[in-house]
Amino acid sequence: MRLIPRSFLARTILMVLVPLIFALTIVANAFFGNHWTRVHSTLARTLAGEVATMMNFLDKGDEQSVKMLSTGIGINTSIHDSLKRPKHNDNDSMEAGPLASELHKSLKQKANIYIDRGKRLVFIDVPTKDGKIATFATSMHRIYSTSAEVFLIWLFGSILIVSILVTPFIILHTRSIRRIAKAANKFGRGMDVPGFQPAGSAEIREAANAMITMKERLNRYNKTRTDMLNAVGHDLKTPLTRMRLAVETDSASKEDLLHNIDRMSEMVNGYLAFARGETPEIEQAVELPAMLTRIARDSAPDKEIILDFPETPAQFYARPSSLTSAFTNIIENAARYTKKQMKITEQDSEESVTVIIEDDGPGIPDDKKASALQPFVRLDESRGDFTGGTGLGLSIAQTAIENHGGQIFLENSDLGGLKVRIVLPL
Repeated sequence: MRLIPRSFLARTILMVLVPLIFALTIVANAFFGNHWTRVHSTLARTLAGEVATMMNFLDKGDEQSVKMLSTGIGINTSIHDSLKRPKHNDNDSMEAGPLASELHKSLKQKANIYIDRGKRLVFIDVPTKDGKIATFATSMHRIYSTSAEVFLIWLFGSILIVSILVTPFIILHTRSIRRIAKAANKFGRGMDVPGFQPAGSAEIREAANAMITMKERLNRYNKTRTDMLNAVGHDLKTPLTRMRLAVETDSASKEDLLHNIDRMSEMVNGYLAFARGETPEIEQAVELPAMLTRIARDSAPDKEIILDFPETPAQFYARPSSLTSAFTNIIENAARYTKKQMKITEQDSEESVTVIIEDDGPGIPDDKKASALQPFVRLDESRGDFTGGTGLGLSIAQTAIENHGGQIFLENSDLGGLKVRIVLPL
């Protein structure tokens, strides 16, 4: 037997109602244990004192005073030679128990209490000195407060009201989570979910957006892998055909063959680097200024390099090899097209680290910036062969940056060339 239900809806309802019931139970116990006891003890003590006072007048034979007093305090007093009462009195009942105890203290003798719950009346029979029975009749409100019953009604009513108000909101949250689960199931099978939009609370929408982003990355991953296979066949076929033709026509020279071989090696290395872009690696603390400075000096030893780093750089954890490869591709590309000056800037905030790499080269037209980040795309302008002419340089960098949860943007630099802005979350 399962004590905890499986569904999120039932678990959430229990999570709301159980603490509420527990808290209200504690409040109810405190109420009954303190307020209820004090109120009923006070009521019983007051009525017992009034009955004892009237009995003193009766024992003295002053019935006139008894009649005046009983009229003033709302008690009907009568004297009987004998009465036909039920065999068992109500002295031990919850309502009359405190009164019976107080009467015994005040009268020094036993009084019989009978309750007519239908008419909400209390009858108190007390023996007199002359052998008769004095009966005092009054309302039950004089000995028992119904506030406790009202409190219990409101107690359970509040639980019911909370349940009615909370359940629709929980159902809406559950429906949003169920939609995400169904969409994720279809995404996992390579299917699209037309019209799927994030809905629900901010956290649920954030999870849905993350799932959509993941799907887009997976689609891009599959597409680039397919493009890579096509590019391998296409790019390697041309030099191989040229080499075969040269050999068959006896026009091949050693220099031409070595050039074609070097060209093919560059292509293969580019493809392998792209394929290794998502190799698992342990995250470590990385000093970005030191890394960027080293790469820049190695890539552009004969160019002017402007470095603008904060005095105390943010502590950043990353996969060192992957991130180094990304910045190497970007900085080497900038160095290749830099005429005189290249600038590298780091800007830190509480949530992210922004690295800006600028050059004074020819830049990239605005209408071709988006395609420049796509793998196997070669631009017609001079900035086209990022890594050996395979069109993979910026794509490799973009993959590494996105694997760190960051983004890469291509913009126009104030230096006149290209500005690459990389935003990495802390």
